Amino acid sequence: MRKRVIVAMSGGVDSSVSAYLLKRRGFEVMGITMCFGFTVDNEGGKRPLCCGLEGIEDAKRVCQKLGIRHYVLDFSRIFEEKIIKDFLEEYLKGRTPNPCIRCNQFIKFGFLLDKIKEFDAHYLATGHYARIVRGRKYLLKKAKDKKRDQSYFLYRLTQEQLKQIIFPLGGYTKEKVRRIAKSIGLPVADKLASQEICFIPDNDYRKFLRQRLAQTNTQINREIKPGNILDKEGNILGEHKGICFYTIGQREGLNIKNKRGPFYVIRIDAENNEIIVGKREDTKFSGLIAKEVNFITGEFPQKPIFLKARIRYGHKESDAEVIPLEDKKVKVIFKEPQFAVSPGQSVVFYKKDIVLGGGIIEESLN
Repeated sequence: MRKRVIVAMSGGVDSSVSAYLLKRRGFEVMGITMCFGFTVDNEGGKRPLCCGLEGIEDAKRVCQKLGIRHYVLDFSRIFEEKIIKDFLEEYLKGRTPNPCIRCNQFIKFGFLLDKIKEFDAHYLATGHYARIVRGRKYLLKKAKDKKRDQSYFLYRLTQEQLKQIIFPLGGYTKEKVRRIAKSIGLPVADKLASQEICFIPDNDYRKFLRQRLAQTNTQINREIKPGNILDKEGNILGEHKGICFYTIGQREGLNIKNKRGPFYVIRIDAENNEIIVGKREDTKFSGLIAKEVNFITGEFPQKPIFLKARIRYGHKESDAEVIPLEDKKVKVIFKEPQFAVSPGQSVVFYKKDIVLGGGIIEESLN
């Protein structure tokens, strides 16, 4: 009897080729597209975004081409509750969230993974560029295509989840995936990759914050207030437009008229509604405290360990010592100070190509 696998299909080339590869391997494949319900304003009025009408129609056409069943599930309420609301709240606290990590944790490998039981499926597959190695313990590893590797976003996965997940593209390059799509005539072979944050099409998160916080149904009624920009000695250098519009390491948009510049954001004091700025050298941090730490093997270290740490996607890994603390927290001490360690972002731990785990940055250390 063939094992059934659900493929999360966005209508893009990666998930489409994933479905094809799994069918070729002998699985019974079914496609599911998650509809998140958000829209964007354009000249013709509002149109659906990511996994909206266009994505749904593309996924449907691919499934017809492959001869597999396709379903659309409404995840709009849970996406609003778990992703959008958290995104807004974190920025209002002066933190810099990573919604893609949270989406993987709660949506794709949370609610959707739970849904596969309703379809009598054995596995959930996605188009992520990462690899799973099955053995005594399940290991998460970087993809073959290091330029496309997405293992950073997957550090919250557990052993139980990895048992039920397949990443068909882990051993492929993006170029090879497109060649496969063209060779079998998939209608999305030349479709552009999705933007960095799927619900912010123009990558202008400040505009998104203003629009959403202005809505009466946003469930968050906190007012965006201007406040002081201070130097390290407490001198007032200017006025900010609201702490949610600033991130650690930011230089542009400070509007400080002072010959001692340029200045960079080095700390955001949400309690006092203040932005603290300094010189470039002040943006380098020797360490951090991370909370909600997950180690993929399920084994939290009992003593300090040395490994590679990455403080955001696209940032170079650095040598670090990880010291276990209480309440699923760790202290991370870098061999070399790191630029713009930002609370709200994630630090992810590696041993060569293996993803050991990671956590959410709670505070930076100097």
